[in-house]
Amino acid sequence: MSLTNLLPFRRDAPRNVQEFGYELKSFELEHAGRVEYAQWQHPKETQKSITQPMVDAVRQFVNPGDLVIDIGAHTGDTTLPMALATGPSGLTLALEPNPFVYKILSKNASLNPESTRIDALNFAATQDDGKFTFHYTDGMYCNGGFKTQQKWPLFRRRHPLMVEGRNLNYVLKTRYPEWLKKLTYVKVDAEGYDLKILKTLLPTLSERRPVVRCEVFRKLVASERFELFDFFTHLGYDVVRYLGIEEGPGGKMDRDEMTATKHFDIVALPKAMRLRRAA
Repeated sequence: MSLTNLLPFRRDAPRNVQEFGYELKSFELEHAGRVEYAQWQHPKETQKSITQPMVDAVRQFVNPGDLVIDIGAHTGDTTLPMALATGPSGLTLALEPNPFVYKILSKNASLNPESTRIDALNFAATQDDGKFTFHYTDGMYCNGGFKTQQKWPLFRRRHPLMVEGRNLNYVLKTRYPEWLKKLTYVKVDAEGYDLKILKTLLPTLSERRPVVRCEVFRKLVASERFELFDFFTHLGYDVVRYLGIEEGPGGKMDRDEMTATKHFDIVALPKAMRLRRAA
């Protein structure tokens, strides 16, 4: 008997899913002032904090009034520092396809209107528009995504969730054409699907040359890691190690370093770019 038959896989859209609200938290930042954040009460969600160094780390790359994009925004803990960095005169686009998580992201997008401007978008960045299946380990749908080329264990596929996918490059050109010339920063965190998303944005990346932060997912095999590195170098970017949400980029990486660590983030910088360090 197939092992698949032994596991209670869901084939249809989830019904009667337990949903969780949020707790409103406040943080006092040295320069940004008082910031509010909706902390999701899902039992698998970790506690989030918003700090001034997180904002300053993004400000190395962006100016007030810029366009920045958070792909895989989840509840908005990375979105908010990005939005504070570009300010109310700028625009932060935050993509989250999971409808349960999106409710919390949307709440966070509505907070702090005097210091941020956030458009929360309830779709995944895909090559073609349509409906797509994400996979989750838990039936309360905290954190999941597309399967990568490497086979996922069966437990990772027990809870599929149908989500909407849209071509982000097309959305940018049709809905935000006046903002495209201001694009300076893109963050991608897509559970191993990052390179596929970046390829759909190739025209915009080639033209606007924003800084890109993306995840090197733990399940990516060596060939996938090298392909991600080569994608950026062929575009004329330097690939550097991302040190953390309060530090930003570290030293330039060599290609073979892509396999030295199981799970980490990188930052792709246009060659000769000079970073602005916080005072």
